[in-house]
Amino acid sequence: MRLRDMQAAATVGLLLMSVSTEPVMAQQANPQPQTQTQTNPTAPAAQQSVVTDTTGTPGLPQAPQPKPTEPLFLRDTAVDYTKPKSHFRNPIAPYTSINVPQVRLGNTPQLDQLLRDGKIYLSLADAVTLALTNNYDIEIARINLDIADTDLLRAKAGGSLRGVSTGLVQNTLGGSTSTITGGGGPGATSSGIGGVGAGASGIVLSTNGGGPAPASLDPVFTGNLQYENLSQQQTTTFITGTDTLKQNTGTYNFGYQQGFMTGTQFNFTFNNNRTTTNSIRSNYSPQLNSQFQAKVTQHLLQGFGLGVNRRFILQAKNDRRITDSAFRQQLLSTITQIENIYWGLVSAYEDEQAKERALAQSTQLAADNRRQLEIGTLAPLDIVNSDAAVATDKQALVASQTNLEYQQLLMKQAIARNLNDPQLSSAPVIPTDRVALDRLPEEDTPTEDLVRQAYANNPQIEQAALNMKNNEITIKAFKNGLLPTVDAYAFYGGSALGGAQNPVLQCDFTTGAPCPPGTVANTGLNDVFGNTFNGKYPDKGVGVNISIPLRNRIAQADQARSQMEYRQSQMRLQQLYTQVRIQVINQQYALTNDRAQVQAAQASHDYAAQSLDAEQKKYRLGASTTALVLQQQRNLAAADNTLISATAAYAKDRVLLGQLLSNLLDKYDINIVDAATGSVSHPPTIPGLTAPKAPEPPKPISAGPTTPQQ
Repeated sequence: MRLRDMQAAATVGLLLMSVSTEPVMAQQANPQPQTQTQTNPTAPAAQQSVVTDTTGTPGLPQAPQPKPTEPLFLRDTAVDYTKPKSHFRNPIAPYTSINVPQVRLGNTPQLDQLLRDGKIYLSLADAVTLALTNNYDIEIARINLDIADTDLLRAKAGGSLRGVSTGLVQNTLGGSTSTITGGGGPGATSSGIGGVGAGASGIVLSTNGGGPAPASLDPVFTGNLQYENLSQQQTTTFITGTDTLKQNTGTYNFGYQQGFMTGTQFNFTFNNNRTTTNSIRSNYSPQLNSQFQAKVTQHLLQGFGLGVNRRFILQAKNDRRITDSAFRQQLLSTITQIENIYWGLVSAYEDEQAKERALAQSTQLAADNRRQLEIGTLAPLDIVNSDAAVATDKQALVASQTNLEYQQLLMKQAIARNLNDPQLSSAPVIPTDRVALDRLPEEDTPTEDLVRQAYANNPQIEQAALNMKNNEITIKAFKNGLLPTVDAYAFYGGSALGGAQNPVLQCDFTTGAPCPPGTVANTGLNDVFGNTFNGKYPDKGVGVNISIPLRNRIAQADQARSQMEYRQSQMRLQQLYTQVRIQVINQQYALTNDRAQVQAAQASHDYAAQSLDAEQKKYRLGASTTALVLQQQRNLAAADNTLISATAAYAKDRVLLGQLLSNLLDKYDINIVDAATGSVSHPPTIPGLTAPKAPEPPKPISAGPTTPQQ
């Protein structure tokens, strides 16, 4: 017998060696050298140099860790979606639906307060405030905060995560920006912003949520109540003593099941039935059966421990932080959009005024020419030239007015939720702020300091770092998933049988005489329950369930892929550092160049205005021609366009630098908690603005060049 056992063991050993030869040889053929600088994929993010090192090389300057978006759980709602309904006050509360409050579809009263004399007088601070309360992009991102809370509630019950969209919502027309749009997902994906799941525009991690499934932490009570009336024809009377067996059976089975974070599963079953029968062979009718069993199962390898079974809770908390960070990024993006739309409106408004001035000048010239034609001091051809100029200026004014109306519509759709009010939809928007050319503190800040500030504040870097923490959790889960399944269990139970003596029970099969009363001891329901639980008829045991996949290829593939995706996330984070650095430096240069272009455009505008004024004076003295005056008017119109475009470019690049540095909320004194709740307590304070100025008359030509302000 021992020889046979040894032969069987040797056979199994040879089989295991044969199926494991190929992976071993593959590993030997492709050795992976280990160095002291190699990053441990399962180490905490705080210990990973990749999270805080823009170069990946020890000894070189380190980037600061991203500053988390605070406070955690930005939005305080009437319903805490991270907590379940309780049984205590209302026993059926957990089985009733949660009513999510209806979103507001109307405008805030502040928008109506800005409406005066049929016009909306709008400052940049008003536009930003209205966007924080009315803009649909921000409202959609605001709801994502609550969606992330529902995932945390699922994770507390041991459920897998559904994910939440954390990509930017950019459905506000106009004011598009060109900042980084890539996230921290695998494969250097750029469809989302360091997202957390498979939601729209979110990062999809194919291995996220993989590994051993945690046990359900919500206890489950089961019950089965059944009544059965059976009438069954018998093939022989030997067993039951009758041709037709009739039984009435009542079943009353109950169960309780609950999992724990240690990888422990508890099951309790309590089964009962009551049966009446016409069988003459059955001692009891009615017959009472009762049994129970309590069973505890513990994962010993795969699925063992708090780390594996609590990972979804940790991921859900990280996901909520990512969602908070994504909401902050949405605020930065939308505020930048609103400013771009506002400065586009300012440009359109000033362009329309410039076109009106140009039309007034050409109209005045045409009128003067007609008076001179009447007295015979001007040739008819000059009238044709001036009339053509008037027609051209009218067409330009119509185009400018159309563009202004469109820019006004873009502004209203960005700051309002409902434009069905005819008075609101037809009201023109008058911008009341202009950009100042004062130097910003960021322009005089050393470049490296700006870059480090962007590294610390940039929400994309924050999301990528948090996403890597989720990847590390996933790596640990798949490492645990490589282990065989070994579950130890122990159970204890009891059973009992009882009832009343069957009135048709026969003791003498030859004569068919029924058994006298008392032949079978009558046992009541209390006795049956007592014998079930008093240990008189115990049922106990222990055991081990073992499941060993001999090649384990699926687990190996998933575990390797989880590390590959982690490496991609590392590279994507480094790429974000590089992109942020380049964009910050480029934007700092762009702001300096923009101011120089505005100053040059202003000087050209002043020169064109002076030239037109001089030419008009010469024309009135008869020393010039209509063609020369028209040429100077066209030069002034072109200078107006250049100045308006240069000023708008400067204003947009100024806010874009703030978006890259991610300091707009602090700079404008915007409370992120107020923005998350949709109730802004005080308007933002936006520096670098000035009031509109009327066009100044041409300055007299000076003897020497003027020095532009720095």
